[in-house]
Amino acid sequence: MSTAIIDVATPHGLDEAAFAAALARIAELAPEHDAAGRFPAAAFELLRPTGVLALTVPVELGGLGRGIAEAVEVIERVGAADPSVGLILQWNYVNHLALRHPDNPWPRELAERVLRSAATDGTLINGVNVERELGSLSRGGLPATTATRLPSGDWRIDGEKAYATGISGLSWFTVTATTAEPEPKIATFLLDRSAPDWEVLPTWNHLGLRASDTQSVLFSGTVVPHARLVDVRDPKGKPLPRPGRQALPLLLAANYNGVAIATRDWLVRYLHTRVPTALGAPLATVPRFHDRVGEIEAAIQTSRALLRQGVAALVAGKQSPLFGLAKHVATATAIRVTESALDLTGNPGLDRKNPLERHHRDAMVGRIHTPQSDAVLAQLGRDAIALGRPEELS
Repeated sequence: MSTAIIDVATPHGLDEAAFAAALARIAELAPEHDAAGRFPAAAFELLRPTGVLALTVPVELGGLGRGIAEAVEVIERVGAADPSVGLILQWNYVNHLALRHPDNPWPRELAERVLRSAATDGTLINGVNVERELGSLSRGGLPATTATRLPSGDWRIDGEKAYATGISGLSWFTVTATTAEPEPKIATFLLDRSAPDWEVLPTWNHLGLRASDTQSVLFSGTVVPHARLVDVRDPKGKPLPRPGRQALPLLLAANYNGVAIATRDWLVRYLHTRVPTALGAPLATVPRFHDRVGEIEAAIQTSRALLRQGVAALVAGKQSPLFGLAKHVATATAIRVTESALDLTGNPGLDRKNPLERHHRDAMVGRIHTPQSDAVLAQLGRDAIALGRPEELS
């Protein structure tokens, strides 16, 4: 189904026919990947030849050199095919955009090596930062994972991380740890799969996004060269800006918009093909379905328009509440759209031979991703209340 109502000309630089064919096959594989609950390797093998994995890699390093606008367009389409694949891919883009940022603290050689490998080998990167007791670093606190300086000058990492999305398919991953010293700092290291003494713990058994491979990782004396220390900061100081991270909520919004779009597309096809004997005509001819599908379409197009407003603000270099708001609205929209479609279809919608129940499970997972809705709404509320202070009104 066309989504051209608010589409703009945003050339992604990909071979459109090859990209579309890959997405069609990924959508076919999505039920199998969901049932298996493992890293969707076949999907990424389909994507590698298209250049999608190097979309945001600079041209001089072999990539397509595209930015957040094009990345959002791509993730929205990948999310419609399989949002587990979209989630892994959007983290790849977040990290690439951060490495391109002029304020990125990484040594230039390491940043270029990671970016170039995405173009030449189709590698994936993500961060391994979250801990079950700590939650997200965005909420503050010190990681329980420790980094101890060895006499050789290298570092030893010990601890367990949770929710490492795509870990089984990553070539590169960053790890945050608290340094073992009298005045602890938060250090970030770059690891690759050849690093010793770490293992993936198969803990991911969630309701939705089951193929996102968001497992736990155990580090047991993992030795990392000092040259792989890519960032260090004082936890007591003012939090430093995280280059490129403003793209995260926008890409998450795109992924969940994809879930809503896939839901609408399946629902419309179902209404055209379902012909109850008592009616003698497709459900698509019944006026009440027109109203409900109209509500779904309005919600989707509102979310997509808001997302593109946020993209425009980011491209213009603005700090905007639209970033988090776009993610909140996209998540709420995907949940509402899938619930509405389930209400309209009844038993067929809940039948696992159809994708609707999977779309609903995937949509529900959007609530856990940073920024969570409570934080987004609380900040919007504080801003609105501050605008209403008497001194602001005088």
